[in-house]
Amino acid sequence: MSTRTPLAYSPKILELFKNPKNLGRMNDASVVSQAGSPACGDVITIYLKIDGDKIIDSSFESYGCAANIAAASILTEMIKGKTLKEAWDLTWEDVANELGGLPPIKYHCSILAVGGLKRAIRKYFEEIKREKPEWLPKDLSKEERQALEEEELIERMYKKYGVVT
Repeated sequence: MSTRTPLAYSPKILELFKNPKNLGRMNDASVVSQAGSPACGDVITIYLKIDGDKIIDSSFESYGCAANIAAASILTEMIKGKTLKEAWDLTWEDVANELGGLPPIKYHCSILAVGGLKRAIRKYFEEIKREKPEWLPKDLSKEERQALEEEELIERMYKKYGVVT
């Protein structure tokens, strides 16, 4: 018998975990990005199909827990039809709220989802459009920095304890 207390997930998280929306690789994506670390078990790959300045389709692949899958799923629903600027303005808190809340230990799941989205948008402008709109900050956003810090922390921990990734 386990002594672990189950996490209190909202009904929306459980529903999206069981029946995720927009799950799977998008072969004709305009841009693809990833956030997370295979070492910790939470990885989100974000696919965006962009027309002009609008996200016309989005999908994801996830390796992780229920909250990770639900956060990526709801994010893909939230950004469809939005301009790149509108999608950029989303925060991890917006994703967590849309899910009906996340246990504090799972906040990183919505951070990874939004971090992956912002990486995709930045990549689109830097590598595909080769021009940056004035609203795109030169420095990394809070979510991009948080995702990067989490990835670096996991890698340091695994190196410290001699775990090969």
